[in-house]
Amino acid sequence: MRFLRRYVIGLTCLVIGFLIAWQPVPTQAQGSAPATGKPALYEFGAGYCVSCKEMEKVMAELTTSHSDQVEFRMVYVDKEKPLFEQYKIMLIPTQVFLDASGKEVDRHIGALTKEEVLKKLKELKLISK
Repeated sequence: MRFLRRYVIGLTCLVIGFLIAWQPVPTQAQGSAPATGKPALYEFGAGYCVSCKEMEKVMAELTTSHSDQVEFRMVYVDKEKPLFEQYKIMLIPTQVFLDASGKEVDRHIGALTKEEVLKKLKELKLISK
C-alpha cells in the first residue's frame, strides 16, 4: 500500500512539473494584431469541449456589451490550427489577451465567467469601465 501511495504521489508531481515546465510563454505573434486597432481577447477552444461551449456563451455576452472597446474572437482548433501553433496553445479553453498593437499581455487556461473576464480586462487596463 505504501508503494502505491508513493507511486501515485510521484506520478502526480511529475504531471504537475510537466505542466509547469511546458507552460506557454507569452509571445507576440506576427500578423495577428487585432484588425480593429483595439485590444482583443482570443478564446481558443473546440466545438466538442464542454468548457469551451460555456466560454462561447460568455464571449457572446461580452461581444454584446463591450465590443466597442475590445475585439472578442472564438478560435477553434479544427478551423484555425495555425493560430493554435502560433500562440503555442497546449490546453483548451485558453484565453489570450492582446493589447491594441497585437502584443500578448496575458493568458489564462480554463473557463472564466463574464465577471472574471471583465475583472481581468480592467486589471490589464484594456477596458476602462
